[in-house]
Amino acid sequence: MLKVANSVINASQITGVLPVVNGGTGVTTSTGTGNTVLSATPTLSGDVTLSTGNLVIGTAGKGIDFTATSSGSGTMTSELLADYEEGTWTPTIRGDGTAGTYELNAATGANYTKIGRQVTISAFIRLAAVITAGGTGDMQITGVPFSGVWPTNDYPQGAVRLGGVNFTAGSLSILFAGEASGQSSLYITSTQVNAGAVFVPISGLSANDLIGFSFTYTASA
Repeated sequence: MLKVANSVINASQITGVLPVVNGGTGVTTSTGTGNTVLSATPTLSGDVTLSTGNLVIGTAGKGIDFTATSSGSGTMTSELLADYEEGTWTPTIRGDGTAGTYELNAATGANYTKIGRQVTISAFIRLAAVITAGGTGDMQITGVPFSGVWPTNDYPQGAVRLGGVNFTAGSLSILFAGEASGQSSLYITSTQVNAGAVFVPISGLSANDLIGFSFTYTASA
């Protein structure tokens, strides 16, 4: 059922010109299944309420256009909300030199929400009681649901909690994104007082260690 302003119309009964108030127009086509598709470029005046069903975007890259709203003082690049998605993802722990094999406990869980190009991910990672093979280099977290993009030397950051992980004493641990545009992996750094940050090494991980974090970044698409 479609409600336009103060008029209520059964979608299954609409064919031809969509009757709307305040001068709105729109050509419709019946699908024969109780659904009605607006064709051409319809103009609807007043509020539209869907009492049942969903508003389905049928073409990738299309969505809700907010061009009519005022923009902020920054440099606006888009006013089209063209994507929403939520779900789970599977994190993988590895070394960025030699990967090694780091099994995860069944209690591990990870979720994501994508609004437009903004992606927020979270994870609770518990290593298994046995590590098959240790890696080398810095600790890397891979498997994020969308590749990220960011300018050089302008990396998004997030909060992280470590349990049992061996890293530089007296430092603050933060989540740090990859070092190149489009890189879809995460690092953890230790911020030093009056010194540069250092990456947490994969050698600092052992069985049953805990890594928890929340992180927001911009997807490449």
